[in-house]
Amino acid sequence: MAIKIYIDQGHNPENPNAGAEGNGLREQDITYRVGKALGDLLRADGRFAVRESRPTPTTSLGTTNTTSLQARVRDANAWGADYFLSLHTNSASNPAATGSEAFSYASGTRAYRLGSDILVGLTNATGLRNRGMKVRPGLYVLRRTSMPAVLLELGFITNPSDAALMNENPELFARGIYNGMLTYFGY
Repeated sequence: MAIKIYIDQGHNPENPNAGAEGNGLREQDITYRVGKALGDLLRADGRFAVRESRPTPTTSLGTTNTTSLQARVRDANAWGADYFLSLHTNSASNPAATGSEAFSYASGTRAYRLGSDILVGLTNATGLRNRGMKVRPGLYVLRRTSMPAVLLELGFITNPSDAALMNENPELFARGIYNGMLTYFGY
């Protein structure tokens, strides 16, 4: 039976819940494209079934930040996803901040191990620094999902080279996530 992966392409195309901006790019556009590329890789592998929070670039969820997050979690829970991946780009006031990091509800969990493997896959694929796994029990999508959930910060949209890499090579990030998932599942 296929492993059901819910890909949450973080943020909406417009407010409410639009994402960070930097270097002339918008977080919600990058997460949409990386999510689509990841979905394509997973669908081509018969071991996975996929559902995306934003099946089209104009899909907008909720009417506030809160209802946007609720809609994503509710959809994943109702579908019966086995794993939840929320894709994001990081931002910082210092444009030199770089790399990928991930968050889970707690350490020592399946989500924490999945996130760790995905970060290794991302680093191997993109060359970006692995900033490591962090525990964030307060994040709604990690707290309210009924399956292991990982929130990925792919790179810094405020860093010119991270931003260019994410914008020009979304497939590279998708491949890194996919490879990390294959490691985690022992494939």
